[in-house]
Amino acid sequence: MSGFRRNDEYDAGRIEQVADHYKAIIEANGEDPSREGLLKTPERAAKAMAFLTSGYDAHPEDILRSALFHEDYNQMVLVKDIELFSLCEHHLLPFFGKAHIAYIPQGKVVGLSKLPRIVDAFARRLQVQERLTVQLRDCLQDTLGAAGVAVVIEARHLCMQMRGVEKQNSVTTTSAFTGEFLDNPKTREEFISLIRADLS
Repeated sequence: MSGFRRNDEYDAGRIEQVADHYKAIIEANGEDPSREGLLKTPERAAKAMAFLTSGYDAHPEDILRSALFHEDYNQMVLVKDIELFSLCEHHLLPFFGKAHIAYIPQGKVVGLSKLPRIVDAFARRLQVQERLTVQLRDCLQDTLGAAGVAVVIEARHLCMQMRGVEKQNSVTTTSAFTGEFLDNPKTREEFISLIRADLS
């Protein structure tokens, strides 16, 4: 039978160590980790955490360098509505939303799929949205040598929606710019206009 089959690989020792901690947490909260519904939960949670923090093993700059092409194009390249999921480092609760990334090439363009890939590489770490925004900007600027880079992230934080102030409709927006996007208001306005536009 042909077709795609996903095969996640995990460090068995690391999974066992983290699973033991999850088991202790379950017990400390008054539950019985030996009952049927929770029997495999510590291992599942450990594997989930390993996946959600797999960005520590990724090298975003290398991801970009693997698909750099010389091209005489000097207008804006924009990939918008890139889904992202990350873990807030303050409460280990998810925040999720979308990233909009643009750059102005100076002789080199990057394969379009690499932009979502570097979003995943940085997002799959313990994060704050502000740092994530700047990391994406700096990685692109430093690796591509672009005439300008723009990054905007819009996200919902479960640490605000499920606990604390419990504001269900709050959305956090962060932005970071370099070069033309920082110095030229018209370029920045074009970027903002494009990420707001429905071109379908």
